[in-house]
Amino acid sequence: MPIDGIFNIDKPVGMTSHDVVARVRRLAGQKRVGHAGTLDPAASGVLPILLGQATRVAEYLSESGKAYRATIRFGVITDTYDAEGQIVRESAVSLTREDIETALPEFLGVQLQRPPIYSALKRDGKRLYALARAGQPVDVEPRSIRIDELRIIEWNSPTLILDVVCGKGTYIRSLAFDLGERLGPGAHLAALVRTRSGPFALASSVTLDALMQAFDEGTWRDVFFAPDEALLDWQAAILSETNETRVRYGQALPITTGAPFDQPPLLRAYSTDGRFLGILRRDAAGWQPHKVIMSLPDDEL
Repeated sequence: MPIDGIFNIDKPVGMTSHDVVARVRRLAGQKRVGHAGTLDPAASGVLPILLGQATRVAEYLSESGKAYRATIRFGVITDTYDAEGQIVRESAVSLTREDIETALPEFLGVQLQRPPIYSALKRDGKRLYALARAGQPVDVEPRSIRIDELRIIEWNSPTLILDVVCGKGTYIRSLAFDLGERLGPGAHLAALVRTRSGPFALASSVTLDALMQAFDEGTWRDVFFAPDEALLDWQAAILSETNETRVRYGQALPITTGAPFDQPPLLRAYSTDGRFLGILRRDAAGWQPHKVIMSLPDDEL
């Protein structure tokens, strides 16, 4: 029987996000598997893997907030902005903790950030890193990103350990590079751990080896999350049997409210016995079935 839900995987260094998807696909024995939020091979930490109908909520999980623990090395600048790249400049480091604390607030809030040229972003259908490695000129447009929190965990010159809370699309490699340029000696991202992706935290993650053992022992449900786990901060509606049927057939629910329709909200929808039915989107006509998920009662899983 297909599995519909989410595994919170602790991705190891050296594997791509697609490598993890392929491993989970083999363990679960099903094709419909994806991830929410790419992690570079050099990074580790939280990588939500979605199976079956849970893949339909991937876009909302990818857009949710992220948290990282970044190790930044000052005095060494690389072409990729991380430890995998070629060194392009080295400088002496004479920074103090106070210097860094003074500079960090400048990087908080909504701002424009230029992604690294060695990134998976595409231009004319080609990955930027492929163009850069081929020696072609790469001009990357700045993008709007949001950084909510920057907290120094440790400063032992020339190495800074920094906790970062940010929104979708933030490149921690670019943050390390920009901080290094702002302070003078330059810097690169020496190591990165994602500690949270949306509601999924590193403390509740599972390694691939542990997941393999759980499948071997038949205990994988102990580390499995329902598809709606990624949406629990949304408002929810419980539908009558009549409205549940309408949703399953893609019919609108003619429910009106006095609220404005500038930003049509999304709702989690449940049956009267607690099954997750999917996502409703509000428009001027009422509530429209936006994503329908045919979940089963617990005793049928």
